[in-house]
Amino acid sequence: MPDPRETRVLLEHADDPALRTIDGYRRLVGGYATQERAYRDMEQDEVLKELEDSGLRGRGGAGFSMGKKASFLPRGEMAKYLCCNADESEPGAFKDRELMQRNPHQLIEGIAIAALAADAGHAFIFIRGEYDAQADILDAAVAEAYEAGYLGKNILDCHRDLELVVHRGAGAYICGEETALLDALEGKRGNPRLKPPFPAVQGLYGGPTLINNVETLSNVPRIVAKGADWFKSFGTEQSPGTKVVSISGGVRRPGNYEVELGIPTRELIHGLAGGPLPGREIKAFFPGGSSSPVLTAEEGLDLPYSFEAMAGAGSMLGSGSIIVADDQVSIPHLALRTARFYHHESCGKCTPCREGTNWTVKMLERMVRGEATPIDLDIVSAVQENIIGHCLCVLGDSMAMPVGAMVRKFRPEFEEVMAAAGSPLDHELQAVVQGPAETLGASV
Repeated sequence: MPDPRETRVLLEHADDPALRTIDGYRRLVGGYATQERAYRDMEQDEVLKELEDSGLRGRGGAGFSMGKKASFLPRGEMAKYLCCNADESEPGAFKDRELMQRNPHQLIEGIAIAALAADAGHAFIFIRGEYDAQADILDAAVAEAYEAGYLGKNILDCHRDLELVVHRGAGAYICGEETALLDALEGKRGNPRLKPPFPAVQGLYGGPTLINNVETLSNVPRIVAKGADWFKSFGTEQSPGTKVVSISGGVRRPGNYEVELGIPTRELIHGLAGGPLPGREIKAFFPGGSSSPVLTAEEGLDLPYSFEAMAGAGSMLGSGSIIVADDQVSIPHLALRTARFYHHESCGKCTPCREGTNWTVKMLERMVRGEATPIDLDIVSAVQENIIGHCLCVLGDSMAMPVGAMVRKFRPEFEEVMAAAGSPLDHELQAVVQGPAETLGASV
């Protein structure tokens, strides 16, 4: 049963397995009624205005206005595309997986309505290759939507066409970057593109392209059905709506929780997620997945969980994925795990990321072996500052921001580890030092 402290909108009836089918979606939440109204009774500009007025911000990490992003696509008869970014590879993030698994038609309807706002005739769901079960569920749901006449040619006899394809990725984190995703869809190696031109002008197959993530598009049907004012009745002025938050790490009840933006962070971690394990205390947490700068418990627990509050604290809400590190976690080893992940996933196309991630991993390995000196901490910090803002995409920044924050905020702990040169590490820490690059979710 959902926790009464949640505000379930996207996860409404998520515990009912019937929601996965088109009949259950129609019966439980009135599914596809909004698409029918939008296609039959609304013009493109009306749908676009509703999305803009709602203030819906992208739920994939950047937090940019979804309606404004759609408005950037040029008008005209050229082929336009919509891409749903379901390549949820950020360590700590697993919300989109649950949305696709439990309510796939909500996403499909959102894509159909967003395609109307963008005047797109072709849409793709780019899903990470590891989400095999979820991709099967989406395939089945798309087939149902085609059969019922919500996708395909002359949808609902409204002289509008939309072809939707579920495309499975091949396991590369970099394909979550929007332009690398486009290259992968085109059959190329998933490398980020130079910008400009931006995808809204020249994206998939050279055509104007709208790219949004699963949670963002899943919000579209209810916004168009109930209006922008209804959506803005949740959350804060700058962060309207609800947010599905993935909470993992050192908590008693890890999982996905849908809450109004602006909820106290302490309520999320200590309330919904049950707080730290018995006898432990929270040392730090990533507010928005492993790419967000860590906040100490003193800095972050009493802040509202919103885009503006997290940014004001020097971090970011990002994908809305909280990873909690308790007082049993070694921050230097956590920094090494983080750096190893991004080094492993770097495409190697640009020098600051390719060399910076590699160099950072080697320096952090020296630190946990006790071979570094305090001046090396200054050098590592300077390298992170030189990476940020100088890469082709944000992958380098995604390592540099959290690692830089950990070195800056927990410098005494790094110094203690370096001072312990020659002392035997326990088995768990030895495994961290010598083990292969893994996702961060297993490390805290």
